[in-house]
Amino acid sequence: MTADPGRLSEPNPSGELSPTVRLSDCPTLREQPVADPAVPRMELRDWADRYGVVAGVTTRGAGRGFSLGLWSEENVGQVMTRWRALRAAFRPAFSGLLLSHQIHGTTVQWHRAGQEGWLILDGVDGHATGSPGVLLTVTVADCIPVYLVAPTQRVVALLHAGWRGTAGGMLQQGVELLRREAFVTAPELVMHCGVGICGSCYEVGSEVLERLTPGRSPGVNRLEEGLETPPGTPGHRPGVSRPGDPADHVDLRGVLVRQAAELGITGVSVSPWCSAHDREHFFSHRASGGRDGRMIAYLGVPA
Repeated sequence: MTADPGRLSEPNPSGELSPTVRLSDCPTLREQPVADPAVPRMELRDWADRYGVVAGVTTRGAGRGFSLGLWSEENVGQVMTRWRALRAAFRPAFSGLLLSHQIHGTTVQWHRAGQEGWLILDGVDGHATGSPGVLLTVTVADCIPVYLVAPTQRVVALLHAGWRGTAGGMLQQGVELLRREAFVTAPELVMHCGVGICGSCYEVGSEVLERLTPGRSPGVNRLEEGLETPPGTPGHRPGVSRPGDPADHVDLRGVLVRQAAELGITGVSVSPWCSAHDREHFFSHRASGGRDGRMIAYLGVPA
């Protein structure tokens, strides 16, 4: 499951693009490009082979970019044209598609059988289902998409985890929902933290650090808590975590990995891609100063 990232946009020996940043000692699983000019995207081939699910993320694409942000300043007609192309790309395996206007909360909704067409909700930041043919989606552009699958039960969940959702227990909410609705326990789950901003690129204030490490002392081991990318990592900037600095850096995927361990999830991997470092492939709200588009992460069991 461990990928070996190289330099940005330089093909590895197999001819595939490699990401810039390796996160940590947690196993990395790299999203690979899909050969579809209509919908630029990357997917977890390993999950398709092992678990029979479709899991991936759309990418920037060429030209003006393949942004899927419905709640943006971009012309809605252009965005809807891309959404229609996306829906066409996933038919007939997925007759239903779910999306929500996200609010950086911790609400996760269970979706039962019989969902067809395109359902747009409001105020939901995570989705789960045990129904084949339903494609779950979340909008991302730095926040971490968290993919959960119970291979035996063929149940999936997809969570949108920014710092608020991570601090608020979004992962725990998702795990508890799967336990209630599908009788899935944490050790039965496999989890992947997808494409998002890395610790070297994600500078935050003290209030965010306090939310992500409640009750921790100022002398906390920052690497163990997932608050800093390990020294020696490509893209790491030495000296960004000095005590007393008004701002600091957070590795959200590192925090989520720690939370997963505390919940009892042992099968965990992380994407080595960084939405900010690798902007030629991905949109980044932080790196663009809020001007970039939006990608969607998606997960589902084909019908």
